[in-house]
Parts: sequence; C-alpha cells; structure tokens
Amino acid sequence: MKVILLKDVKGLGKKGEVVNASDGHARNFLMPRGLAKEATEGGMKVLEKQHAAEDRKKQEELSKAKEVAEKISELTVKIKGKAGENGKLFGSVTSKDIVTELQKQHKIKIDKRKVVLESAIKTLGTTIVDVKVYPSVSGKLTVQIVE
Repeated sequence: MKVILLKDVKGLGKKGEVVNASDGHARNFLMPRGLAKEATEGGMKVLEKQHAAEDRKKQEELSKAKEVAEKISELTVKIKGKAGENGKLFGSVTSKDIVTELQKQHKIKIDKRKVVLESAIKTLGTTIVDVKVYPSVSGKLTVQIVE
C-alpha cells in the first residue's frame, strides 16, 4: 500500500515521502498513530504543491543570502581597540564585537555564530573574516582594527 508519511518514521522514510508499506503495517500502525495517510490522487496533488512551495521559498532565501553576501564582501568594519607595543591588543576582538560593529556602522544584522573566526583577533591591522550567510553561501568581511 502506498502511503504519504506525515512524520519521520525510522526504517521507512522521512516526512513528506511517498513509500510502499505492507497493508497491515500501514493500517494497524502508521495510520492510527497519525504517522501516515493513504496516498490518494488528491493527497498526491497537495504534496506536490507543498514541495513546489518549499522549493520556491528555498530559492528566495538563497537569492537573498547571495545579495547579503555580496553586500558584506564590499564592506569594511572599523573597530577601535587599545594596543601596546608591537601592535598587540589589550584583550581581543571576537565575533560578537564584529557583529555589534557591523550592526552599528552598516545596519546589517547577522548572528554571531555565522562569523567564522579561527581564533580571536589580537593584533592591529586588517583581517578578512568569513561570514556564512546560508549553508552554501558565504561572504568575506574586511575587519580593520585601529587604535
């Protein structure tokens, strides 16, 4: 019997998939628990529309992410910090500091976890930082640390 899964079922499939299940398993286990419904023509059409809507939404998010990544790549964020001899900072510049200054200077709001720093910045000068805007889209932000 063909069924449309309404929730993830271990060993059978993920939500939204159309799978073949034995008649007994479908009628006695999956349907009574609300894990699946029978794959009728109407149900299949609704499922296709849902998949199309999800694809459109993902494409829109991807295009917005690319725009933000391009915008970020063109920007420079200036951060002031006190430094001692040899241009070494007292303290360090973290991703939280970078995000705060980006918000203040350019009105772009990004989560601090999206800024990829191998370690905190501890010297004066210019550093290029990766910003992951979307899983497959990232921009390079220029961070300039001045005294």
